[in-house]
Amino acid sequence: MTKLLVTICVLVLLLNGPVTAVNDHKAQVVKDIGGMSKQAQVMVDMVFSFAELGFQEVETSKYLTGVLEKEGFKIERGIAGIPTAWIATYGSGKPVIALGSDIDCIPQASQKPGVAYHDPMIDGAPGHGEGHNSGVPLNILAAIAVKRQMERAKLPGTIKVWPGVAEELVAGKAYFVREGVFKDVDVVIFTHVGNNLGTSWGQSSATGLVSVEYTFKGESAHSAGAPWQGRSALDAVELMDIGWNFRREHLRTQQRSHYVITNGGDQPNVVPRLASVWYYFRELDYEHITRMREIGDQIAQGAALMTDTTVSSRVLGSAWPQHFNRPVAEAAYANIKEVGLPQWSEADQILAKALQKELKSREQGLATQLDDLAGPVPDEQRNRGGSDDIGDVSWNVPTITIRYPSNIPGLPGHNWANAVTMATPIAHKGVVAGAKVVGMTVIDLLTKPELVDQAWKYFREVQTKDTKYRPLISPTDKPPTYLNKRIMDTYREQMRKFYYDPSKHETYLDQLGIKYPTTRP
Repeated sequence: MTKLLVTICVLVLLLNGPVTAVNDHKAQVVKDIGGMSKQAQVMVDMVFSFAELGFQEVETSKYLTGVLEKEGFKIERGIAGIPTAWIATYGSGKPVIALGSDIDCIPQASQKPGVAYHDPMIDGAPGHGEGHNSGVPLNILAAIAVKRQMERAKLPGTIKVWPGVAEELVAGKAYFVREGVFKDVDVVIFTHVGNNLGTSWGQSSATGLVSVEYTFKGESAHSAGAPWQGRSALDAVELMDIGWNFRREHLRTQQRSHYVITNGGDQPNVVPRLASVWYYFRELDYEHITRMREIGDQIAQGAALMTDTTVSSRVLGSAWPQHFNRPVAEAAYANIKEVGLPQWSEADQILAKALQKELKSREQGLATQLDDLAGPVPDEQRNRGGSDDIGDVSWNVPTITIRYPSNIPGLPGHNWANAVTMATPIAHKGVVAGAKVVGMTVIDLLTKPELVDQAWKYFREVQTKDTKYRPLISPTDKPPTYLNKRIMDTYREQMRKFYYDPSKHETYLDQLGIKYPTTRP
């Protein structure tokens, strides 16, 4: 009997030893991240204050890579021909885990943080009305904590941190994929701001898209003196838009399409020789996306024929629909349940409810209960129109997205209101909670080779069994890095005086002199 008990005890120790070690690694990572809450606040507030549009994230990239370099990460800049793109690397060997999140902001979303009504710092200037100031700081916290534990415990593996550049233009990640940025990566963990702490697996509700600019060329003339000698490129643009809007009735209800006229001519008394219109064509799969592009091309040709002009087009960016990895998502969700939602203060909830009231949304406050792990969304329910070029990454390497609670439910998105929380305790707490989940999940991947194997098995045998990735950009398309330069040149000098100075001010709210929370009387 004694020998049997000894044998059982030895077996229990052998079986539980690896589990205990993994849990110890996780506990230390969580402890280290908790100890970096001040650094989280500084990074989140700093990037918020830069408020840089896609392809112009100069100060943001300089600052974030500086933080990582000080922590011993090796930086490679100018990835895929994009000046503000970079990869920070620590460690060596397998597995290779890549942590990504976006860094660009939204046009005309300037907003004082902590103020529950529209109050821009600079009217018309860009602002973080999507919350992209928080994701890479979150990943940096997780990467630093994991790096420290790798050094203590001599854990093998490689950690990479990278930014989603120009995500709002969906014009970065497909070029990263084409350049082989992820060719040696085993798993990608992507993070995105949300209003709860959660993740999902399988096909998401989001669409994919191709972004196309059409340029018409005609002939100028005096608009009053000899208009018959001119051929208006602007007429062609307007006719294309009319044609598309009539055709829209006969497209699938799953599509989303929108456009802006990027060049409508110079002045009314000169017949516009050049004019351009920029379209996003969104659908649920590669075939339907490319069909929408074909229809757009046909309508553009028709508009050119009607106006005796010529037309050319160029792809500016693209995004595949997203499909996330089940084994990694399930591992991450187990960690989400361990971490739980932050403890919101009374001030946090007052701000949330005041903003919801301002927007005539349901006054529910901040989330206090975790969402369930979400699975695949059936085609008939995939009617959420948004897109993210993390979809291209997800079809090339096992990928998940972890959403973290740094914003408020019921907001419109791409709006000043989504910037209200993004340099406040709500964002800071949400980033720390998300960083703990990411750090714990990275430890799972570093210490459990079977989890990486399961991720690739799902990727090969389920996700890509019947669907193969085909890029929506061509081998000759180039990232349109000139986009948004004019806007940033217009506002950057005005914005500099609002850059956060943590050497003088405890928080960005303190620097701006904002009482937290500020609500309508």
